[in-house]
This record gives sequence, structure tokens and C-alpha cells, in this order.
Amino acid sequence: MRRRATMAWAFLAAACCCGLAGAARADQQRDPELKALLQSIISRSDCFADKYESEVWYKAMEPRLAKLVPTHEARIEILDHVYCEAKRDPTLKLPPDLILAMIEVESRFDPWAVSPAGAVGLMQVMPFWPRQLGVQNQLVRVAPNIRMGCEILRYYLRAENRDWPRALARYNGSIGRNTYPALVMQRWQRAWRF
Repeated sequence: MRRRATMAWAFLAAACCCGLAGAARADQQRDPELKALLQSIISRSDCFADKYESEVWYKAMEPRLAKLVPTHEARIEILDHVYCEAKRDPTLKLPPDLILAMIEVESRFDPWAVSPAGAVGLMQVMPFWPRQLGVQNQLVRVAPNIRMGCEILRYYLRAENRDWPRALARYNGSIGRNTYPALVMQRWQRAWRF
């Protein structure tokens, strides 16, 4: 009974967070170039993080994440993958702390979150991506979800000439509205800025 109540609350919270941008249409993200890009990164598993910088990262961010993620192991797993995936592409590094802000807005760090539009996991990736890429749908797992989410955001940043609000709106499927980008930027500045 307690588990059902927790799951119902998590679903409601995810629905509220995702609903802030109105009738977002994340399922319209079916860009062919994005599909090719995601296919190229799916098989890579290396991490390019500088060890000293990542240690500083853990020390600064783990206490902040403790309020939202109950176990130390889960916090370290999220922080590790966010840091590595944000830094993966040297031509367009993402601020890992901004990715944490996105995850908070998208799912409140619930890997089991499902939006009303059907987006899944920490970064609320649409389930058609694994199907289109021919990979097992593992969007509730931390690593594949963060990897796909970061690559989708990078793709939209390039498509929008590094215009963060427009790229974030495209990520959320709410082009033409500023609610989602403003919310992410606000959480970044208030809670996650590193």
C-alpha cells in the first residue's frame, strides 16, 4: 500500500512538473539527424572526466542531491553519469550542473517517472528513441537515460545555434513557450550552479 502511494505521488509530481509547459509535444522530436547521432553514441561507453575535477564535483554536489535521492550509491551513480555525459563531446560540453537542474524539473530524480506524454526516466526521454535505434528500452536505467538526454540536448543546442532557451524548449517539446526553459534556468541558478 505504501509503495502504491509513493508511486502515485511520484507519478503526480512528474505529471505536474512536465505539465508546466502546457501541452508539450516531446513526441515530435523525431529528427532523422538526431536519430543518426544517437545511434553513433549508443555503443560508446568511455568517460572523459578529469579525475581531480570529478572529485571536486562529487564533494560539491552530493550533499545537494541528498535532499532528493535517498541513497549515497544512487547519488554517486547519477552524479557520475551526468558529469561524464555532459563532458563527453569536447566540441559542445554541457554544464553538468545545468543537467542536474533539467533532471530535477523533468523527473525530480525519479528514474521511474513517466510523463503524460509518455517520456520516461530521469531526463524524460521518449520511448520511441530506443525502438528507433534498435536498442533495448532501458530508459528507467540511469546511464542510458542520461546519455540519450544529453545527446538530444546537444543536438538541439546545435540546431538552435547554442540558444539555450530555444534548445530547452525543443527538448521539452514546447517550442514558442518560455515556461520550461525559465524553470530549468531558475532551478540551475538557485539550486545547482557549480
